[in-house]
Amino acid sequence: MEDQQTPKNSNGLYLGFIFILLIGIASLAYAWSSQRAKLNACSNENAQLVNDMESMENMLGGYVNVGDLSKDLKKDFRNMLDNYDKLIEMDASKADSLNKQKDRINDLLKKVESGKLSYRELMKVRKENETLRGIMRSYVRTIDSLNTLNIKIGTELVETSEKLNTTSTERDEYRKAAETSQQQVKKGSKLQAYNIQSTALRLKLNNTTEPTDKAKNAVQIKSSFTLSENILANAGKKVVYMQIIAPDGQTLQSKANYILETENGSIAYSERKEIDYQNEAIDLTIYYSLKGEGSQKGAYKVSIYCDGNLIGTDSFSLK
Repeated sequence: MEDQQTPKNSNGLYLGFIFILLIGIASLAYAWSSQRAKLNACSNENAQLVNDMESMENMLGGYVNVGDLSKDLKKDFRNMLDNYDKLIEMDASKADSLNKQKDRINDLLKKVESGKLSYRELMKVRKENETLRGIMRSYVRTIDSLNTLNIKIGTELVETSEKLNTTSTERDEYRKAAETSQQQVKKGSKLQAYNIQSTALRLKLNNTTEPTDKAKNAVQIKSSFTLSENILANAGKKVVYMQIIAPDGQTLQSKANYILETENGSIAYSERKEIDYQNEAIDLTIYYSLKGEGSQKGAYKVSIYCDGNLIGTDSFSLK
């Protein structure tokens, strides 16, 4: 009886050993699969980080340190100030608008000269620098139409061949700054109206019109101007508004519901015109019909608005 039970006991031990071995193999397979999945996830995350770092290197490459960037910005701002002085000498009638641009440049120059700006802040100033140079190009094309003013409008910041040596944490901060750069760009996306010429028109016998300075003869008021080039502005359909304020302080309106929301609140406007803006300078003329209403003698003020911003002003008189 004992001899017959020995094989059965041996078989039971073998089966138990095989069962334990299968459990071990299954556990190892599960552990290997889990670790493999984690390894793939880490590889994907590492690849994403490498791409982010390369993107930031491309965006921020070309500047050795904060000192070099600050020095280049100072040089560029001072060059623009010199150019604006030359523009004012050529056309004193635009001194007000040109001096406003100079004030913006001086404010930025003072910030850079203070030496208290971080690299991220200097990058924001650099973006505003590019915007201001774009605005200056528009003024140069207007004032220096005969190419008589020999100034440098294409000044670029000095580039170097070395890349920034920063930590991964700093590059992550730069990446976040790049993601929010659109908010800073909006500051420079405001359009400008220049070469504004506003006048009253009288009707001739052949049903054409011509300028007049007589209030009793006026049948229309027109304002012609150029909308500036601005690569930062949103392209597409835009509405340009003209507001005419009569000598008595009242706004002339084609319709009673002509109300415009601006950066300074709601205002009445006289007439409007829809355009297809493609970031290039465009010439416009807006007409306001008096529709038989008598014109007042005195000074009229004309304001041009777009995207809720005041972009230009003009005036004329009738007697």
